[in-house]
Amino acid sequence: MTDPYEILGISKNATEDEINTAYRNLVKKYHPDKYVGNPLADLAAEKIQEINEAYDIVMNNFKNKASGENNFSDFGAQNGGNNYNNNASYDSNEIRKLINEGNFIRAQQLLNSATVRDAEWHFLMGMLLKNKGWLDMAYQHLNRACNLDPSNAEYRQARDGLDFSGYTYRQMGTEAGQMDCCNLCQGLMCADCLCEMCGGNIIPCIGCR
Repeated sequence: MTDPYEILGISKNATEDEINTAYRNLVKKYHPDKYVGNPLADLAAEKIQEINEAYDIVMNNFKNKASGENNFSDFGAQNGGNNYNNNASYDSNEIRKLINEGNFIRAQQLLNSATVRDAEWHFLMGMLLKNKGWLDMAYQHLNRACNLDPSNAEYRQARDGLDFSGYTYRQMGTEAGQMDCCNLCQGLMCADCLCEMCGGNIIPCIGCR
């Protein structure tokens, strides 16, 4: 994997604001909403995952530097340049517990810091992405877990149990507690039809026209 600072397009001395600004701009640029029906959708999804991983590493380095610690992650510095963290493994039970509790940020941090990316790792990443609503990427990781450990019934059940009915990239991009713009417009237009006699007139958003 490439240097995380290079992925975000920032220097190693970037401030926290610069890091967050670069991250937000890249997420906006490669957000799945912009690639609906586009043959590059899968590549954009992979890019988003790479950006998220790079952001976690850069922020971890920034916090360590701010606290005076020297436990920095650096691509190419260890293990022949293939891994980017000193952690040799991960605690599967802890990550499962974090996912069940809805602590997705911490779960992803632990997964990103692991150098061992076996079947269980891909299963956990798949379940994390599933709970976050990123079903397409979740399927890729769950399918990878099944390929690495074909005899594991839990992995197969999780992969085959993914429900893509009604699934859209727009729904994936909607944060918890927020209503999708077009869904909101549709609801308002239905209400407008019911009260048309009152002279109501609601203009739909661009995405619904």
